[in-house]
Amino acid sequence: MIDRMSCGMMPAKPHTVLRDADGNLLHEEMFTRSGFSGAFSYFYHRYPTTAAIDVSVSKRGHAVAQSSFAPEGLAPLKRRLYDSRKVHVGGMPFECRVPLLFNKDLAVYFACPSQTDDVYFANGDGDELWFVEKGSARLESSCGWLAVEAGDYVGIPKSMVHRWHIDPASGPMRMLCFEGHGGVSIPKEFRNPVGQLVMDAPYTHRDFVRPIGPIATLDTEPVGPNELVVKKGGAFTRLRLERCPMDVVGWEGFVYPWAFAIEKYQPKTGLIHLPPTIHGTFAGPGFLVCSFVPRVTDTHPHAIPCPYPHSSVDCDELILYVKGNFTSRRGVGPGAISLHPAGVAHGPHPGAYEGSIGSTRTDEIAVMIDTFAPLLPTTYAVSVEDPGYQDSWRTAPLS
Repeated sequence: MIDRMSCGMMPAKPHTVLRDADGNLLHEEMFTRSGFSGAFSYFYHRYPTTAAIDVSVSKRGHAVAQSSFAPEGLAPLKRRLYDSRKVHVGGMPFECRVPLLFNKDLAVYFACPSQTDDVYFANGDGDELWFVEKGSARLESSCGWLAVEAGDYVGIPKSMVHRWHIDPASGPMRMLCFEGHGGVSIPKEFRNPVGQLVMDAPYTHRDFVRPIGPIATLDTEPVGPNELVVKKGGAFTRLRLERCPMDVVGWEGFVYPWAFAIEKYQPKTGLIHLPPTIHGTFAGPGFLVCSFVPRVTDTHPHAIPCPYPHSSVDCDELILYVKGNFTSRRGVGPGAISLHPAGVAHGPHPGAYEGSIGSTRTDEIAVMIDTFAPLLPTTYAVSVEDPGYQDSWRTAPLS
């Protein structure tokens, strides 16, 4: 939902006749959000909306379920660190993602896929916002092909039929996923009244990569699997279709997948340290996603560039460390995921605060999400947790 896109065949006016050269009627589909009052796209298919020959409970994908809450990973209340490098490597994106944390507003997954999806997938539980830490791929959807590279955020709208094509030359991918149950969008303060990104927003319309499409033509039959897996309410349903669903010959609207490279984010700097909200990138009900990128630090001659310790009594803070020198942390490398829960002071390791005085820039790249509802750990998260992280804040030796 960046701005309007239009490509391929479509009639001059919606909901009117569109035929191919042989007089065959093409079929319109409305892809809507918030009932009929939100953003939407029109799709024009060669065939009627693909019917299912068989519908059954899917035997695949259940590892993605987030029902495995681990109470032992929540108490006692303390800072926690998860090592995503221990996540299982291999499999297909739609079924190899593992759940780490969740609340009523979103779920957090990590995936290390090595194979292209052999079925199409549609997530009926929410928008997906991926961050690609490593690897490259192409995302196939009803809207066309989207090129994806390491360092990209990738937005996939709720219920959009798609599949990932992994680039084998890039090796297994490493991908963090936020599943926003109420949607993922650009913060409203970055828009002007007509929907343009304002001139002091941290990115521009040109920074977003859109799909190239449509995939189908009137001259060839659509090629691809005729199987679709749909996730809804945490359950997975398999639909065997009459044909491959990629038969869209034209579409127009505001709902489509997109990619945004994190290093295109334009960071803000002040005389003194600014709150993390100035790194806000994407938002949804109950959460804010922030991007930390290489930037000049604060310019006041007596500034302390390192984040100040803060007791954020309303937010849990989750950070994926991607690369660079993490000013506020020691002993934390790429692939680490820290969780500082509400109720416990968030902030830098001992020594980092005073050690940052006099620095003029930082080269870190990291992805953060702040949530208002507590993030609940899964049994998988507990299995990859570093038990010594809380004690790394101690300034005195253990007795």
